[in-house]
Amino acid sequence: MASKRQQLPSRVLVLGATSAIANGVMRPLAEQGARFYLVARSPEKLKAVASDLETRGASAIFTCVMDLDDTASHEAMLAEAAEKLDTIDLALLAHGVLGDQERAQTDYATAEAILRTNFLSAVSLITWLANYFEATHQGTLAVISSVAGDRGRKSNYVYGTSKGALNIFLDGVRNRIDRSGVHVLTIKPGFVSTPMTAHLPQTGLFAHPAAVGRWILKAIEKRKDVAYVPPIWAVIMLIIRSIPNSIFKKLNL
Repeated sequence: MASKRQQLPSRVLVLGATSAIANGVMRPLAEQGARFYLVARSPEKLKAVASDLETRGASAIFTCVMDLDDTASHEAMLAEAAEKLDTIDLALLAHGVLGDQERAQTDYATAEAILRTNFLSAVSLITWLANYFEATHQGTLAVISSVAGDRGRKSNYVYGTSKGALNIFLDGVRNRIDRSGVHVLTIKPGFVSTPMTAHLPQTGLFAHPAAVGRWILKAIEKRKDVAYVPPIWAVIMLIIRSIPNSIFKKLNL
């Protein structure tokens, strides 16, 4: 893990810009006058996010309405983002779905849709961005994964599989382009109070998106490879990963 600090980025591409965690990252950057290229599926929500960032001090905001499952459109969109921002300092991948685990257990199409959004569309975006950053010898590629990718549990193993596969892909990309000066950050949030988790009991382990955003920015400054947010999840997942399968398979998780 590298320890050298870097300045916070000022030209920022955000994929899944209407997510609560993405907003927790973008607001402090907007207050420092950052420029943004924002991509999201809902034009109404995207307009509201752009207006909020402009009010907070963003120096320029460009928007693109897109369903990121449409991988055929990624290359043109990413090239436009690089052109509009002059260059990309930070690309934050924040899109994803939790999906319906119970339905996915009996319906392959549901499982495939979860994997397509959380993994395959991310692979398409990361591939383009990794090559872009490697060619420019700079930049941070920050991807929101999940602690769910650390070990499969019966309550969300399809979602967890998509994030686990994403973690391994990012490990490989990091190993490939770290020496070119590119920072690849895997972000593993625990429970966060967002619309995605609104149906779950909000226990004391839930974090606010603004706090999660600040932890992510600290991880970017410190050029961390992997960041559990909040950090207590590194300990929690170490314990969970250490439970023998003979015991783990009998737990109700």
